[in-house]
Amino acid sequence: MSLPPLDWDDRFANADGYLFGTTANYFLTEVAHLLPNHGTALAVADGEGRNGVWLARHGLDVTSVDVSPTAQKRAADLAAEFDVSLNLMIGDAHDWDYPENAFNVVVEVFTQFSNPEQRARKWAGMRRALKPGGTLVIVGYRIEQLNNTSGGPRHPDHLYTADLLKEAFADFTLKRMSQDDLEMAEGAGHAGMSSVIGAVWRKPE
Repeated sequence: MSLPPLDWDDRFANADGYLFGTTANYFLTEVAHLLPNHGTALAVADGEGRNGVWLARHGLDVTSVDVSPTAQKRAADLAAEFDVSLNLMIGDAHDWDYPENAFNVVVEVFTQFSNPEQRARKWAGMRRALKPGGTLVIVGYRIEQLNNTSGGPRHPDHLYTADLLKEAFADFTLKRMSQDDLEMAEGAGHAGMSSVIGAVWRKPE
């Protein structure tokens, strides 16, 4: 099932401040020890830059891609506030021209308004972009999120299960997978009880 496309630029433009806050996603910060502190990183559908800025502060040369020009402007402002730089690019995560073997780290956090076909294209691009031996981080809502009102799509095809993620990246080495039910406080867009899954993999050499 496909959901009606969201006008993300309009959603960001009409938000009261940063829609998802200015601090990085909790799971991303928890797995900092699994990430290199130098090299290149791609932040997919990075919105207003909270995760891209965190990666840059971690020591990485970050390319931050998002479909919304408004969000990218705010990402630039946030990067300036923390005295880091981002390579900002406007693009749709489903159809962006992912370069081959270009990044040591690829991060995707809560990009779940992708239907299964779009998700497959996006993940294929992310695979292609990650260097051999590189680290992949994905964070999203589990199907149990349907019981909550804190964010995310309202159709199960757009939500994650452990089996879905394990199957999609079965040829990668799983370094960590965590299923959490917690009170989120990541801006107005992700606030309240949430059912989340996060995973970290290493791409084969």
